[in-house]
Amino acid sequence: MDLSLPENHPIQKINKKRRVLVLLCAFIGLNAIVFGAFYFSVKSQKVENNADLYSNTKTQISQAPFAEMTIPYLRSRSYESSLSQLNQATETSNYIGYLTSYQSDGFKVKGYLTIPKGVMPSGGWPAIVFVHGYIPPASYRTLENYATHVDFLAKNGFVVFKIDLRGHGQSEGEPGGGYYSGDYIIDTLNAKAALESSDYVHPDRIGLWGHSMAGNVVSRAMAASPSEVKAIAIWSGAVYTYEDFSEFSIEDNSYQPPPSDSPARARRNEMFEIYGQFDPNSSFWKQVPMTNYLSDIKGAISLNHARDDSVVDIVYSRNLAEILEKNSIRHELNEYAGGGHNITGSYFTQAIQNTVDFFKREL
Repeated sequence: MDLSLPENHPIQKINKKRRVLVLLCAFIGLNAIVFGAFYFSVKSQKVENNADLYSNTKTQISQAPFAEMTIPYLRSRSYESSLSQLNQATETSNYIGYLTSYQSDGFKVKGYLTIPKGVMPSGGWPAIVFVHGYIPPASYRTLENYATHVDFLAKNGFVVFKIDLRGHGQSEGEPGGGYYSGDYIIDTLNAKAALESSDYVHPDRIGLWGHSMAGNVVSRAMAASPSEVKAIAIWSGAVYTYEDFSEFSIEDNSYQPPPSDSPARARRNEMFEIYGQFDPNSSFWKQVPMTNYLSDIKGAISLNHARDDSVVDIVYSRNLAEILEKNSIRHELNEYAGGGHNITGSYFTQAIQNTVDFFKREL
């Protein structure tokens, strides 16, 4: 007996509708599964891409523009160099002077090196990396500028290495300036490393000397290498907190800004466009002044300044001395009644003897 329902039976029609509905639902469900898989695949890929982007962003932040002038960067890098051939240039009864050079960031930096005569102390001679202040680069002369300073220190038993900062004299590179660059600090610490590698300098008895602009250079060099720089002597120094720069200013009629089309000028303008002028609350600018990194400093600081300095006001040194005192940093402030910015005349004799005494005590 055929128990199947006729084609036109109402129940048969309902079943057909159900089958169509089931097929339609199955089709929709399958599409939903396919679309969902595609959607989550794309979304997952976007998440991975976003993670890569975030990772790249973090890398970019860690390599922020002009990071090379910050103390953290200067602390993170290494300083290695050695002296090239020594070519005798001068001789006195106390020492022989040589022209030589060393490598700093791929540049050949030249300088004048004095080595005492006589019996070398055990471990080597004490030494001073001597860093000149601002002098128009075209006017700089290796054997003329600061000749009396170097002579006095050399006669008192120090190896003196007066470096011609990059872009000065016969040194390669561009003069980038002291306050808004790390170049001169790098040159200074590479010069120290070059002396350490010699066989006539005691590697643990090396100090730094800086005049005017180089007061900023050697003090930031000390902050960049706080456990290794034992002593720094500063004459007529300027710009330590960077707030002091805007407060006290500098009146240097000899200053010649870099040409408007020079790379140094372009980089400085770019830096100010990115970060603005110095702001003590800026995360970038906080990393520049040496005064924000005093807690790690182990060495001593000698400040020497004339009260009649018309270029760099003595308030720079007095202000720094107060900060050093509050932070228990060993220091001295020697004030002179006259002598001007270069501390000349009879005041020079006082200042240079104070400097010799300081280095003999601290190195």
